[in-house]
Amino acid sequence: MSKFNEIINGDKPVLLDFSAEWCQPCKMMTPILKKVSDELGDKVRVLKIDVDKNQEIAQKWQIQGVPTIMIFKSGKQLFRQSGVIPAEQLISLLRQNL
Repeated sequence: MSKFNEIINGDKPVLLDFSAEWCQPCKMMTPILKKVSDELGDKVRVLKIDVDKNQEIAQKWQIQGVPTIMIFKSGKQLFRQSGVIPAEQLISLLRQNL
């Protein structure tokens, strides 16, 4: 948990994808996250968090559906939405917070 807090408190935007291996829509996010990462490079950090393996973090952030996408910068939650989100929308949101 302390490593997680360290990551979201950084000055670089962090995109978190709360997902699960059994979740079909979560699998659709993989190429979307790759596109975001390819487009923005090291300006942002993209992390996939398996809710089944990281239950403490999922409970802390009250993740009830997967995929849930969250964007943090300097410890502040800037965005949260459940469901598949297009790469262009995520890139736009992240660029606003670089």
